Amino acid sequence: MKQERNQIIKCVVWDLDNTIWEGVLLEGSSVALRSGIREIITTLDARGILQSISSRNDYRSAMLKLREFKIDEYFLYPHINWNSKAHSIKSIADKLNISTGSIAFVDDQQYELDEVRYELPEVTCIDAENISEMPNMIEMNPAYVSEDSRRRREMLIIDNIRKSDELEFVGPREDFLKSLNMELSIYEAGIHDLNRMLELTQRTNQFNATGYTYSFDELKSFILSPDFLLLSARLKDKYGNYGNIGLCLLEKGLESWTIKLLIVSCRVLSRGIGSILLSYAINMAFDEGKDLYAEFVPKDKNRMMHITFKFMNFKDYDTRGEVLILKHETDKKYSYPEYINVSHQILFKQNIQWKT
Repeated sequence: MKQERNQIIKCVVWDLDNTIWEGVLLEGSSVALRSGIREIITTLDARGILQSISSRNDYRSAMLKLREFKIDEYFLYPHINWNSKAHSIKSIADKLNISTGSIAFVDDQQYELDEVRYELPEVTCIDAENISEMPNMIEMNPAYVSEDSRRRREMLIIDNIRKSDELEFVGPREDFLKSLNMELSIYEAGIHDLNRMLELTQRTNQFNATGYTYSFDELKSFILSPDFLLLSARLKDKYGNYGNIGLCLLEKGLESWTIKLLIVSCRVLSRGIGSILLSYAINMAFDEGKDLYAEFVPKDKNRMMHITFKFMNFKDYDTRGEVLILKHETDKKYSYPEYINVSHQILFKQNIQWKT
């Protein structure tokens, strides 16, 4: 187990003129797609890397050209205007709910790259001359790519529809949540879940209790060990499937259980999934007659997780270095919100067979 994260590029922000295509659109000359660019765009998309645009151009003309080239669907929140590109990159990061440190910016103009480096030194800046090298960059080669990764762009598009409908909904928030017909499935993770589990530990910052990351083999060992229980959570609603959006790693001691890791995707923070996963762990420990503890490493980005623990009656109990030990204090089981249907299935470890 390790606590340091490798930098992972979650989004590539592209310039257009002499970058995506050869030529300058507004000069009236004919522009053509850069050689190999379509393959690079589709390759990154298949790896779950999102893509957007920051270009000083006329929005309508540029979008028409992207549609003509049949690549417009790959770019989320394109910023095609005359604003600072650093400002556009910040805006794209906010809309995608990611850090600017997980963004790569590609441009053919050195002064544009220098401005972004100055304003946002955490952004990975790439000269358009080096585009062909991008698919081989370590930062753009996740060790494992899950099915959820491949659907990331599609899921974000669906999520935008959800958000739009939520803004337009008239009535109590509880009524809107009920209207979603949400179904949460909690089950013991299997081999098919591990790629997504790795992604969650590497990509999730805001709702990650410890910031721990584990290797594929470590996660596999937890699944096989009778001393651990690795829970996975999947969510769907009337709009579609969110995929795997949470995990909880429980260490099962003789007298007590400890939550070693609790992660919930930032995409479902407003759905109360963190509290529901905690409720599930609390209820399991209660049924087994075990005290329940949780490890928590305070960071600026995961304050919401700490608040959730407090709301669920976890109290500060001890410290071990930077790790804060929390203990659940309420001797009761918890019910789940009426707006969501929670199902669960816990398998017997001895029935899990691994294919090698």
